[in-house]
Amino acid sequence: MPTTIEVNKQSVEALLGSGKSKPFVIPEYQRPYAWTDEQVETLFEDLWDFTATSGGTERESSYFLGSVVSYENEDGEQEIIDGQQRITSLFLLLRAIYTKLVATPASERTAEANNFIGKIEPTIWRTNKLTGTVDFKNILLTSRVVNNEGNEILRSILETGKADEDAKDNYSKNYRHFQELFDKHSTENPLMVYQFIYALLNQAILLPITADTQDTALTIFSTLNDRGLPLSDADIFKAKIYNQLAPDDKKAFIDRWKDLDEQSTDANESIQQLFYYNMFYYRALDKDTKTTTPGVRKYYAANKFERLYKPELLDTLFVILNLWKVVNKGEELEDEAWSKNIKIRQTLDILTSYPNEYWKYPVVIYYVCYRNEENFETRFARFLNKLLMELMTKYLMIPTINAVKPDILKLNSAIVASDIPAFEFKTVDMTQLEPYIQNPNRNVVRMLLKTLAYEHQDDLLPAKWEIEHIFPQKWQTNYFPDEPDATIKEKIEHIGNKLPFEKKLNIVAGNGYFGKKKKEYTASQIVITKAMGTSDVMDWNLESITKRDIRVSDEVVKIMNRWNNEYLNTPVSECKAGEPSEEELAQIEKFKKNGWI
Repeated sequence: MPTTIEVNKQSVEALLGSGKSKPFVIPEYQRPYAWTDEQVETLFEDLWDFTATSGGTERESSYFLGSVVSYENEDGEQEIIDGQQRITSLFLLLRAIYTKLVATPASERTAEANNFIGKIEPTIWRTNKLTGTVDFKNILLTSRVVNNEGNEILRSILETGKADEDAKDNYSKNYRHFQELFDKHSTENPLMVYQFIYALLNQAILLPITADTQDTALTIFSTLNDRGLPLSDADIFKAKIYNQLAPDDKKAFIDRWKDLDEQSTDANESIQQLFYYNMFYYRALDKDTKTTTPGVRKYYAANKFERLYKPELLDTLFVILNLWKVVNKGEELEDEAWSKNIKIRQTLDILTSYPNEYWKYPVVIYYVCYRNEENFETRFARFLNKLLMELMTKYLMIPTINAVKPDILKLNSAIVASDIPAFEFKTVDMTQLEPYIQNPNRNVVRMLLKTLAYEHQDDLLPAKWEIEHIFPQKWQTNYFPDEPDATIKEKIEHIGNKLPFEKKLNIVAGNGYFGKKKKEYTASQIVITKAMGTSDVMDWNLESITKRDIRVSDEVVKIMNRWNNEYLNTPVSECKAGEPSEEELAQIEKFKKNGWI
């Protein structure tokens, strides 16, 4: 069916009044009301200034408040996807004005006051169509934000017109602030009060965008929204799971979700990202190796959200989060020895410099599948080294981000079947790799430098370090009088001219420059950099770079061959899968022909 969207600009009075037939609902997955007093004041003052300069009964101008994206849910309600903060604030402002107007005894009210009392009532409450009697309990806006006590506070304010003077929630604070602003301006400029109310109801314009489905409304919102945190798929998932739980289970779920959210943020991740990682795990379980990656919400929404309702889902997300606590924050997990293994942590650190996120998915799947198995620490270390070797060699020779995508998806499925999965990556002849190491693509330089550094030290590199050019990127024009600049610039970017270093040095190549650098290198806590500082090398030139190119490329090839051999020679007794498959045997034969084993 084609998508249906209705767009029709409306005044505040017209839009809010439409709640009589289709009440407004702030759904469970929305975030709590978050407007600050500054935003409230800006809204009020802008409307007041508009009234004074352009609006009011004698002028035809309008003031645009923004869009409101909604769809009609199965209960005939207007479910607000975008604009809930603005709509809520307008309800609070109108309630503050109404409270002020009705505070004057009926016998003393002006005709204008009575008029606007009658205009405001049907924008906030249902009224009897025959008598006009207001049902103050039947409010046209309901908040259902999950586990939010503010829902009741909002209902109470709109019903009674009273807010607790000591309350710190945003509903109460902003309602009181609207009252203060209205009182202040009414006192200072009483003649403009009714013009202001007229402008608010009739000249303040909203653009309601009404979609036929929630998905369409969310798509529109994602396209329009550029004002801060967008509504995430995780917000939708939270509400979906919450709504299908038994009443007794809902509080425990919210507590766990909040814990997951806080821990994720602390680990520099998000619940949204955890769902994404988990999607690849589920796809691996289903042997789904298609290279087209589905959208997260579309994936979990399939078959009436059946994947979302798996009882172990939240537990799995916590498990995945534990991995990223180690990777992102360096935490050591209780009863998980691998998290204290410096060589594993070093390999993970190297992988974080890979130019895209494809490495993350097999690591997550391997960890989720085998973290509780005997000898996991040893097998995980070998698996990570093998993965790093495959990814780094492929990127060195084909530096494009999608070159390994099909191979990674096959690997994901293979991991589920075996704790020593077959890597069906295109075989690389290691003897052909040296020139690619010596003059690498810039995106792989950090991986290479970390690999070299970690071969010589048992701690991680500093959180922040620079790629140090031993021969500087700036040099005196007479330093290499017989070499073209292009040749020098190309040679400077070779791996043999680079080191990891704690800070950036601004030393121009000239007489004695290398001696100055060596003094700096000597103070480094990075072993290979310190070694350069304490070496007996007295000068550094293009020939020095060439010689170190050879040493570095030889060392990197040796490291990667060692990683590969260790993985392929894992004793069968350590394997969960038993005898290798025909596919694995064929791959082993290929490695033998290539001289790796």
